[in-house]
Amino acid sequence: MRLMADVNKQLILAFAGSIGMTFIILSCALPTYKVWWPFFVILFYILAPIPTLIARRYRDNGSTTNPCLELAVFITMGFVVSSFALPIVLARSPANNPVIQWGACYLTLAGNVVMYLTLFGVFVTFVQEDIDYSPW
Repeated sequence: MRLMADVNKQLILAFAGSIGMTFIILSCALPTYKVWWPFFVILFYILAPIPTLIARRYRDNGSTTNPCLELAVFITMGFVVSSFALPIVLARSPANNPVIQWGACYLTLAGNVVMYLTLFGVFVTFVQEDIDYSPW
C-alpha cells in the first residue's frame, strides 16, 4: 500500500513539474512573444536545490543550529529570488524597447511558482532525514 502512495506522489509531482515547464515554454514560444530569454530561469531551477542537498550531509553534533545549512538556505533563497527577478528585469529594461513582453513575464512567474512548489514537494516527500525527527 505504501508503494502505491509513493507512486501517486511521484505522479502528482511529475504532473506539476510538467505544468510549470509548460508555462515556461509558452512564455518563450508563443507567436506574440518569440524570445527565448525567459528560458534561462531553468538554470536557477537546477542550481536552487544544490546548496541544501550538500549542506544536509554536514552535521555538527554538538550544537542545535547548523550554520552550514543556514548558509545553504540563504544561497538557495538567492537563487529563488533571482529566478523571479530575471523576467521582471527583462520586461522592464530598456524602457522604450523591453527584451520580453509582460505576458511572457507573467507566464514565467507562474511557471516559477509551480516549479518551486514542485521542488518543495519533492523535498518534503522524498528527502527526509529521519522519519521520527522530521518536522514534516
